[in-house]
Amino acid sequence: MDQLVVGPASTMELSRGYQVLAAARARTDPALRSAIGRLPRPMIDIASYHFGWSTTDGMALPDQDGSWGKGIRPALALVCAEAVGADPGQAVPAAVAVELIHNASLIHDDIIDNDPARRHRPSVWRAYDRATAILAGNSLFFLAVTQLATTGPRPGGEGVTRLADTIQQLIQGQQTDHLLEQRDHVSLDEALAVATAKTAALLRCACELGAYYGRGTPAQIRRLGMIGESLGTAFQLTDDLLGIWGSQAQTGKPERSDLITRKKTVPVITALASDTPAGRELTRLYRQPVWDQATTDTAAALIEDAGGRQATQDLAGRYLRCAHDHLRAARLPPKAHDDLDHVLQLLTDRSH
Repeated sequence: MDQLVVGPASTMELSRGYQVLAAARARTDPALRSAIGRLPRPMIDIASYHFGWSTTDGMALPDQDGSWGKGIRPALALVCAEAVGADPGQAVPAAVAVELIHNASLIHDDIIDNDPARRHRPSVWRAYDRATAILAGNSLFFLAVTQLATTGPRPGGEGVTRLADTIQQLIQGQQTDHLLEQRDHVSLDEALAVATAKTAALLRCACELGAYYGRGTPAQIRRLGMIGESLGTAFQLTDDLLGIWGSQAQTGKPERSDLITRKKTVPVITALASDTPAGRELTRLYRQPVWDQATTDTAAALIEDAGGRQATQDLAGRYLRCAHDHLRAARLPPKAHDDLDHVLQLLTDRSH
């Protein structure tokens, strides 16, 4: 499989990026487990399964690096707190809150998209049932709000408002995404608006909350949020590529998962609108009610032939460059600048 690279990144840069994420995970993990431990008993068990800490029958699993994901959003919160001159520990409640929101949305997304797997295991709705998964996602949403309302150096107030507004954007983005799946024609602008609401909004929120809990100025909070939003859009576009051409080892889901569920992601939309022979054949294919594996593979080849893959890589690269522009304009302390720079490279070069 060709590498999904939207910007040049050396092995050293990627290694440094992983180090930033690992450090954030190590700082966030105890607080995250403590927060989950405050849920009612049945929800503790379900959340622990989702985060990779236990089996469905409550048997504890050995600690595994990455069991609850890379920890992207906590890392952004902690680095942005440091960027405004604070101890990153000040932003741990925010790091926990954004990770809870992210995982709540994953549980619900898997139900909506009928995704059977998450992080190489059955998704929550498959391991339990749909009703249980809906309730578990709701529980994590409310736990995240409680986290910011009751803990940390600035409980309640603006931090909670920012988080609640972001939750509403995530919900709106998911609703719009669901509606677009039912339409024959979707514009690139509509697809990018969904990417902004579903992915970029939470990365922006992570950066803003980190800076807010680090007591940054309004201008610093705004600039760091712009880095997060641009990064989030580039990240989602890279995710769109992985949803078609990524391996199961990379995504934790079946290969071609976005095509199996007929998601109208940016590569698909671009290909359908290309007015090329491959694009027209893809349009005909999308009208077929049932696909087998051969049809799915044919669709992936048509999307590439119609230019959907390259156009999405180019667009992701453009948003990554925008994030770098905001990073340079922010004039951060050297360590925070370097940490964010390495994270930017890592999150949009996920071929490793």
